[in-house]
Amino acid sequence: MEWIIHLLRQHSELAIFLTIAAGFWIGKMKIKQFSLGIVTSVLLVGVLVGQLNITIEEPVKSVFFLLFLFAIGYKVGPQFFRGLKKDGLPQVGFAALMCIGCLIITWLLAILMGYNAGEAAGLLAGAQTISAVIGVAEDTINGLNISSSQKSDMINIIPVAYAVTYIFGTAGSAWVLSSLGPKMLGGLEKVKAACKELETRMGTSEADEPGFEQARRPVVFRAYRIENDWFGNGKTVDQLESYFISQGKRLFVERMRHGSSIVNDIIPGQLLQKGDEVVLSGRREFAIGEEDWIGEEIVDPQLLDFPVEVLPVMIHKKPYSNQKLDFIRRQSFMHGVSICRIKRAGIDIPVFAQTTIDCGDTLELVGLKKEVESAAKELGYIDRPTNATDMTFVGLGILLGGIIGALAIHIGGVPISLSTSGGALIAGLVFGWWRSKRPTFGQIPESSLWVLNNVGLNMFIAVVGISAGPSFVQGLKEVGPMLFIIGALATSLPLLLGLILARYVFKFHPALSLGCTAGARTTTAALGAIQEAVGSETPSLGYTVTYAVGNTLLIIWGVVIVLLIN
Repeated sequence: MEWIIHLLRQHSELAIFLTIAAGFWIGKMKIKQFSLGIVTSVLLVGVLVGQLNITIEEPVKSVFFLLFLFAIGYKVGPQFFRGLKKDGLPQVGFAALMCIGCLIITWLLAILMGYNAGEAAGLLAGAQTISAVIGVAEDTINGLNISSSQKSDMINIIPVAYAVTYIFGTAGSAWVLSSLGPKMLGGLEKVKAACKELETRMGTSEADEPGFEQARRPVVFRAYRIENDWFGNGKTVDQLESYFISQGKRLFVERMRHGSSIVNDIIPGQLLQKGDEVVLSGRREFAIGEEDWIGEEIVDPQLLDFPVEVLPVMIHKKPYSNQKLDFIRRQSFMHGVSICRIKRAGIDIPVFAQTTIDCGDTLELVGLKKEVESAAKELGYIDRPTNATDMTFVGLGILLGGIIGALAIHIGGVPISLSTSGGALIAGLVFGWWRSKRPTFGQIPESSLWVLNNVGLNMFIAVVGISAGPSFVQGLKEVGPMLFIIGALATSLPLLLGLILARYVFKFHPALSLGCTAGARTTTAALGAIQEAVGSETPSLGYTVTYAVGNTLLIIWGVVIVLLIN
């Protein structure tokens, strides 16, 4: 044991990886529905490892934190700037007011309890579940004109206050929004009915055209032998597909067999006759059961042996940005192509006919390889899966953001700046938005973004926990159990304020009210709980813009609350 302790002290990088491994393992454990979460688990394991008095150089923590903040900004950048457009301004205004409420309520509670800047920053970070506040507040405290011992005491108390308040910050947010939220909006059954009504309204096009009414479903390819007398002396492919549309079904003929010959290149005028075999593509519930009308479903390996591609495409071309999904589906190049998924700022949103497609959204197209690739080129940039990250883009973004953030102005002798961490966040926003407009460079694959985001944050948190370990127990005694109650208030009051603003001031739809409130507080766990409670994906339509604004403002509040308290 002494050898292991000596090894960890000599090689502090091993202590960090020990903390990460144990923290991720513990964070994934669940007792019924309760879980500490990965970030809290990593922090507490770090505190435990820190009892061995392990010293870690400061730059290690900063490097990982800057990577994390840039990744956050990059992810939400397109939605942040999209929200500044006219149709997004109500949600931006709502998110800004709610974030101001989070700051003021936390500040007033901290003043009431006599907390110092470190305790207040930890309260903000934990109660609002915005872990990045820890790093931003530390940078700001280090810039204050106070003694080194005062700085050290404040910095060491931040993770203590964070750990005490974070658990309710996460679990409490999900409970408030999924249980109390629907009651405040008229009752759970009323909210469920409103969500279903919104689904119906968004699923039907302005022309009330069939074939576009439901959310995402699996796309399938099935083969049938034509036996129905409807085909008579023959019907063209165009006539058959038009008939499907009239029945509210968006199905396409992809291939056919006439006699012993297989026809690969289907044209609208291709004649279909009894005895022919056809392959239909479309949503599963549309394709299944067609044997009752067309004829018997068949299993023909040769007929069904053709390449089908699932291709993600980033929307950036102007004719298709800010357009409804049914407008895109109506384009001639979308013949034979289905949209099975839409991702916005990393969040899945419902695939409805009236869903507005934003610049930077990623659509997942399914169909024959040539048809899918042709459609993708018309819509935007084919975002093929890759392992390559444009590190020139990442490095330059963090460098420029850090330089801007390091610039300070002095007011009353107090230096005020975004700090290098705040600068990295702003750079991420700008570079993420820029990439949505010019997607041929600056690519960060989703897997790499996950690493920058999760590993970057948790490496930082691990170092925070290890460094604060020796003073953590004493700090916990100082803050006392009352901090948990104060944290619960700091979590709940802004959420209740947000629901009131959403319903009575902004008059949002109930689904959007719940989604916007969760987004402004950047609580993805609560979004999942809301969707489960109301039985609909529609709340996610209000989540993305407010999430982008909330992620930005709440992190910056780490600077503001330190200056307010100090």
